[in-house]
Amino acid sequence: MMRSLQIFGFLALLQLVASQQIGDIWQTTWDRNILFTHFQPTPEPINFVTPGIIGSADIVIDDSSVYQTVYGFGASLTDSSVELLNNLKVQNPVGYQQLMDYLFNATDSANSAGFSYIRVPLGATDFSANTYSYDDISGDTSLNDFNINAAPSGVFSVLQDILSINHMARFHIVPWSPPGWMKSGGTMDGGSLNTKYINTMANYLLKSVQAFSGEGIPTYAISIQNEPENSDSTYPTCDMPVATEAQIGLALRTLLNNHGFAGVKIIGYDHNWVDAANYPVQLMQQAGSAFDGVSFHCYQGSVSDQASFTSQYPSKEVYLTECSGTLGSDWWSDIKWYMENIFIGSISYGSSSGLMWNLALDGNGQPSLPGTDSCGGGCRGVVQINNNGTWSVNQEFYSMAQASKAILPRDVGGPWGQRIGVSVGGSLDWALVVGAYKTGRVLSSDLNRYSIVVLNWDDGVSTSRNPQPVKATIEFRGMQATYIFPVGVTTLWWYAAN
Repeated sequence: MMRSLQIFGFLALLQLVASQQIGDIWQTTWDRNILFTHFQPTPEPINFVTPGIIGSADIVIDDSSVYQTVYGFGASLTDSSVELLNNLKVQNPVGYQQLMDYLFNATDSANSAGFSYIRVPLGATDFSANTYSYDDISGDTSLNDFNINAAPSGVFSVLQDILSINHMARFHIVPWSPPGWMKSGGTMDGGSLNTKYINTMANYLLKSVQAFSGEGIPTYAISIQNEPENSDSTYPTCDMPVATEAQIGLALRTLLNNHGFAGVKIIGYDHNWVDAANYPVQLMQQAGSAFDGVSFHCYQGSVSDQASFTSQYPSKEVYLTECSGTLGSDWWSDIKWYMENIFIGSISYGSSSGLMWNLALDGNGQPSLPGTDSCGGGCRGVVQINNNGTWSVNQEFYSMAQASKAILPRDVGGPWGQRIGVSVGGSLDWALVVGAYKTGRVLSSDLNRYSIVVLNWDDGVSTSRNPQPVKATIEFRGMQATYIFPVGVTTLWWYAAN
C-alpha cells in the first residue's frame, strides 16, 4: 500500500513538473523572417521556477479571474470571396484544398489558423456582382417566392467545404438590406424599411435560417441588419432605427423558438464602436429579451467604447464582426493595430470573436459591386487569390492566426478558450500588449492549457525602426518563467491543473 502511494505521488509530481513548462510557441515577427511558425524552445522547455528578479516586462497571470468564452476568429464569406474561391477550386483544386485547410483546420497542433467564426451575408452587399435579395417579387408578403438559390452558385458548397474541415465552425448570418420592395425608396440601395413590413422581415429572416439549415449549414447567430445607421445609395444598405430593429428582433425570437431554432442567437446593432453607448443600449432597453448580445465594427470610435455597453449589460454577449484592411497600407503597422484593437484589444473588452471583412479578394480589392463607393482606397481580403490559380495570405491572416491558436479547443469536443486576468508591469510594461486564456479539457483529470498572446511593439519606429526584443518574466501561481519576446506576435502555452 505504501509503495503504491509512493508511486502515485511520484507520478503526480512528474505531471506537476511537466505542466510547469512552456513547450509550444507560435510566432510572427515584424520583419517577416518568421511567419506563423510553430517551434519548441531549445534545447529544452522553459520551466516555471521559484520567482527571482522580474524582467524588463513582467506578465502576471490571474487565472482566478475568468471572463467570456472566445469562439474564434474569421471573416465574411462575401459573394466576391465565393467567386474567387470557386475559380481557384476549378483552376487549382489542390491549391484550393491547401488554402482551405490552412485557413480552417482547427485540429490541435495542426499547421493552420483554425478560423472558426464565419459571417455570411443574406443577399447582396458591396461585394456582389449585382443587387439581389432572396425574394425580389414586389408585394410577396407571404414570401411564397423566397428562394435561397438567388445567391450565387457555390456559396453553399464553399460553406460545406469549410464545415467539412472544421466541424466546430460557427456561422453568423446578416442582411445588408431587406428586399427593395419592403423599403421606403423601393430599392435595396439606401433608404429604410417600411414599418408595415416588420413582421414580413422577421419571417424573411426565419426563412433564411431554415434555408441554411436545409443546405446543411447550421446558423449560430443572426443579426437583423448590417450597419443600421448607414444608408448609402450606391450599394445595399438600410437605415434602421432602434425601435424597428427591436420590433423585428422580438418577432423573430418568437418565430425561431416556435420553429425549432431556439438555440440560434440574435445579435443586435452590428455597427461601429462610436455609438456603443446609444443604439445598442437602447436596443437592450426596448427588446433585451430577444437579443443575446450585440456586435461591433471598427471603422469609427475606439475599442474602449465597447465598455460603454458592457458596463450596462455585463450579461449580454459581445462580438467584433467586421474590420477591413486597406490596399497599400504598411504590413507591420497593420498587425500592431489589429492586435491592440481587435485580436487582443476587443477580446479584452469582452468580445467573443474577432472578424475581418472579405475572406478573399484579388490584388486590386476586387471584384466589387459596380458603382459602389464603399472601401475608399480599396479593401484588402484576408487572402489574395490571383487569376492564375495562385494564392497568398495577408497581414490580417497572420494577426488572426496568432490569436486563434490560443483559444481553440485542446480536445475533440472540448471547451473553447476563456479569457482570464492578466497585467503587465516592469520598466517596459508599455512594450507588450497581452491577452491570456484558459482552455479546459474533456476529462477532468487532464491538465488545462494556459495561453498568452503577446504583441511586442517596441520597434523604435520613432527613430527609423530600432526593434528591441523584450526580456519578460511570466508569473503564474507563485512560479515564474522567462522568455525573450522578439518584436512581433508570439503565442505560447503551458499546462496546469484546474
